[in-house]
Amino acid sequence: MPVPSTPASPSGGGALIYVQHLLGTGHLRRGALLARALAAAGMRVELVSGGMPVPHLPYPVYQLPPVRCAADDFTALIDETGEPVTGTWRSHRRECLLDRLFTFRPDVLILETFPFGRRQMRFELMPLLAAARSVRRRPLIASSVRDVLQKRRPQRMMETVSLLTDYFDKVLVHGDPAFIGLEESFPMASEVQDKITYTGYIAEYDESEQSADTNGAEEVLISAGGGAVGRRLMLAAVAARSLSKLRMRRWRFLIGPGLPEAELRAIKARADGDIVFEAVRDDFQVLLRRCAVSVSQGGYNTVVDVLRSGARSVIVPFTGGGQTEQAFRARRLHQCGYVLTLDEAELTPQVLAETIDRASNMTPSTNTINLEGAANSAKYLLAARACGLGC
Repeated sequence: MPVPSTPASPSGGGALIYVQHLLGTGHLRRGALLARALAAAGMRVELVSGGMPVPHLPYPVYQLPPVRCAADDFTALIDETGEPVTGTWRSHRRECLLDRLFTFRPDVLILETFPFGRRQMRFELMPLLAAARSVRRRPLIASSVRDVLQKRRPQRMMETVSLLTDYFDKVLVHGDPAFIGLEESFPMASEVQDKITYTGYIAEYDESEQSADTNGAEEVLISAGGGAVGRRLMLAAVAARSLSKLRMRRWRFLIGPGLPEAELRAIKARADGDIVFEAVRDDFQVLLRRCAVSVSQGGYNTVVDVLRSGARSVIVPFTGGGQTEQAFRARRLHQCGYVLTLDEAELTPQVLAETIDRASNMTPSTNTINLEGAANSAKYLLAARACGLGC
């Protein structure tokens, strides 16, 4: 059963944040960090999650009946039992979501990604937007998006602009325009420029400089975020170990919850030497600061962690299913000297080993990128709420 993250309020107020992650877990983790920052700034916050449950989030969620998609296929929705969703299931989800709007009565409504993405969820999001506009105390409605958007056809971009014009008051871009501007992945950004606010990147700040143990020093750290599409990278890294100049170091593999158990067993079966496999850890940033080289995909959250840590890093962006976001970000990071990148199409154990060796000798750029996105978002939304919809 869904569990509200905060009690209902008969007087309304606060922020309602909707997040639908379909493959990885980055969208939900970023939403949880935003929710935590808003709560710390004094707002009541409800974080509504429509994806599969994710443990150890920095903020509790109200869990809708969960849905996911198959790896590399963002069109077919699958329920928690692995079956395609039905019309009845959609109706139930829609009612659950509308109930949160009418019960929580927010004065700020934040939709993560939509309308720039998540068109699969229009069946519930369009009724939610219509209901939000019709209530007596109409909330400020904001779209929350990451720095780089998936490449779209002109017709899709025009539809997005139309939805932003008709329903949304603000677009919070969680990036730094001095590094990547929204117009670089969404050429029609100028059409809604008056709605756009850059917040900086949303980073998770772990004030502890020490882990509970001493693991991680000068290791090669392999991670793939939520893990659902990390099999190929993990297999290549296992095989790359014996080919690398760092083969005498410990290689630590952090396994996300989305990696199927059968695939994990296949990866472990090929491992030899000083290799550790363990679940994704809460002290990931500590491990990044200690490691000799980090190897990961190019998802938003992982990249922000790498930037904050200053780790020597190899990024192998995920490009399955026609995805362009990670590759775009990785190229820019490489161009600016923060990381080395390796195209997924070129991923072999030998090439990966050579790239890891080069990364071990690099000095990452120290040019500053704004990583205060969570706190800045909270300040901005508090100010926008205080001055009303016309601000």
